[in-house]
Amino acid sequence: MGTTVLVATGCGTGATPISPGCVENEEAVVKALQRAPGAVTLVDGFRLSQCISEGTDEAELQNVGIVFHRVAEELRVRARERHDSAAAVQLGYLIGATRRGARHTNGVMAELQRRVELVGGRLQDEAPARAADVQRGLAAGEKLG
Repeated sequence: MGTTVLVATGCGTGATPISPGCVENEEAVVKALQRAPGAVTLVDGFRLSQCISEGTDEAELQNVGIVFHRVAEELRVRARERHDSAAAVQLGYLIGATRRGARHTNGVMAELQRRVELVGGRLQDEAPARAADVQRGLAAGEKLG
């Protein structure tokens, strides 16, 4: 007797859905960023840049934007108030990963990129001693993010 193989296919664009970690809460992103400046992935192996580049609809991308902006603000506060160089590196990585992902969206995510970069710029103005940390994370995020 032969074996029957069923293949499930979805309707729509055929794109793989983005990781729930990209949109559900900040915790997953904050936890993943603890590995910066090394390669940062969410629990399911999704890179942060993929949260942006592989988003398929406005609501999904809007949720990614909310999560990433909140994480950026949290990291800025930690870096500034606690003089936390790891948080500054993580913020830089998030900026770099956002840049990397936004490159593939034909400008759709330019506003998120701008907002996250502004948070990094504010930290560098508020705590100049953290500027090198932000830049180190940014370079890693653009390369690996």
